[in-house]
Amino acid sequence: MDIIFATHNQNKLQEVQALMPSHINLISLDDLGLKDDIPETAETIAGNAIQKVEFLRMRYEQPVFADDTGLIVDALDGEPGVYSARYAGPHKSSEDNMNLLLEKLTDNNNRQARFVTAIALDLNRHQILFEGVCEGRISKEKSGEKGFGYDPIFVPDGYDLTFAQMTMSEKGKISHRAKALRKLIDYLKEAE
Repeated sequence: MDIIFATHNQNKLQEVQALMPSHINLISLDDLGLKDDIPETAETIAGNAIQKVEFLRMRYEQPVFADDTGLIVDALDGEPGVYSARYAGPHKSSEDNMNLLLEKLTDNNNRQARFVTAIALDLNRHQILFEGVCEGRISKEKSGEKGFGYDPIFVPDGYDLTFAQMTMSEKGKISHRAKALRKLIDYLKEAE
């Protein structure tokens, strides 16, 4: 089955394809030659995922799914949340985003946080939403070279490593995106 995955992010594409059954082939926005920025102006993480799917369904006649992820930090009243990708500005720099977050938490001992991923799927003009959550904490400094986004400063509950210190396989067992994807995969299996 070919399905459009609304992303330009090659790291994310690789991570998601590794979790998919072998018969599901992901088509990225780059594969489609789509260079346009897809709007992400909703007020919620789920709303952004839905907005991306609707944007693509207007243009392509095949199954499509889109995700949006936010990092929610308790001590910052839920920041960066829906603004996670552009927390430090519209240039979407992961380094700047992490630096700003660490700076805001400098004197704060409450480092509790969670990643939330929402995946919207449009299959045969039927839309469904899946969610995954990973609880954890923000480290005091960046550690690790793997992953992307906030991975170097997020330590999932029950671990002493950041996501950026884990292999793709280790992260794939516990991450917010993996949890939401497992729900999506189960749904696709039932729909076949």
